[in-house]
Amino acid sequence: MFELIATATFGLEAVVRREIEGLGYEILKTEDGKVTFAGDERAIVRSNLWLRCADRVLLKVCEFEAQTFEDLFQGIKGFAWEDIIPADGKFTVTCSTVKSKLHNPPAIQSVSKKAIVERMSAAYGIKQFPETGAEYTVKVTLLKDRATVTVDTSGTGLHKRGYRVSSVDAPMKETLAAALVLLSFYRPGRALADPCCGSGTIPIEAAMIGMNIAPGLSRNFAAEGWELIPQEVWKEERSRAFASIQQLPVHILATDIDPKAVAAARENAAEAGVDMCIRFQRADVKDLGVSALADEHGMIITNPPYGERIGEQEEIDGLFKALRRFCREHPGWSLFVITPDKDAEKKLMGRRANRRRKLYNGSIETTYYQFHGEKS
Repeated sequence: MFELIATATFGLEAVVRREIEGLGYEILKTEDGKVTFAGDERAIVRSNLWLRCADRVLLKVCEFEAQTFEDLFQGIKGFAWEDIIPADGKFTVTCSTVKSKLHNPPAIQSVSKKAIVERMSAAYGIKQFPETGAEYTVKVTLLKDRATVTVDTSGTGLHKRGYRVSSVDAPMKETLAAALVLLSFYRPGRALADPCCGSGTIPIEAAMIGMNIAPGLSRNFAAEGWELIPQEVWKEERSRAFASIQQLPVHILATDIDPKAVAAARENAAEAGVDMCIRFQRADVKDLGVSALADEHGMIITNPPYGERIGEQEEIDGLFKALRRFCREHPGWSLFVITPDKDAEKKLMGRRANRRRKLYNGSIETTYYQFHGEKS
């Protein structure tokens, strides 16, 4: 049994925790930016395939106090690296340090790699390592003189699903888009609209959730080449994920005023295999009432533009008014909007949101405002 760490954007830890619990794994600890849980080799595979909102899955190998470079060297050398990295493994060391006596990243990396090499040299009886095999990225994190050493099982960040073939300026990360949908408690069969769809990330993630498509099904992971995990386990879990896809009624409308954005969204949805359940249309937000799915109850989940200049802000205020008018005319619809605008509650609905959650869209601090419509 291993300790695994699912890293997450600040504000999404609780969502990631629920996802891990949904996979059946025991949560050991939840901290800012990460959730630690217990699992075996299969858990590494399953969490990489299925976690929608986590950034990476890390294998925790050791943790110890390190106030000197000798502490760091001995702590890392003391771990049985030969149990994870084979003789031909290609490994690199990265690091971060916060409020620690050891604060020189190049020196930390050098000492850490030397410790791993010495341990593996003794274990394998060789001096030179070919590094022609699978990749192992070791990260040493120092926080207040405590070192946590992990190995990245994901490789490319988990937001890289593999379906984004066309993009627009400032696209939302897939992990955040999935979180917005999960936080709305969207369920298949309920109408969903995104009137500022951009390259389609929110509608596509909603469709994948509605159809129960594993987000990692169309990509590869660093740990796929590891001897630690039998290839048969990867094959079994991918087969189970394919078998879990459900052809449920999914009704999603994706519109944008920019025809290039709509074209990009349509192409990305086709690549993700969900274009059959998303209706794409070029439309202004003020025409949403005309374009919307003919459902008495539904939800809008959207990431409107973030204006910085006066003219842009006026356009966004007009967009907010259009959303407010739509919700007034369609009281059974709920509204979910992520924006850095501190006055959004007043502009959108003229009242406090039922729920608010601080989230980061990249480096931008935003609030996810949730206005609930009348219950069906």
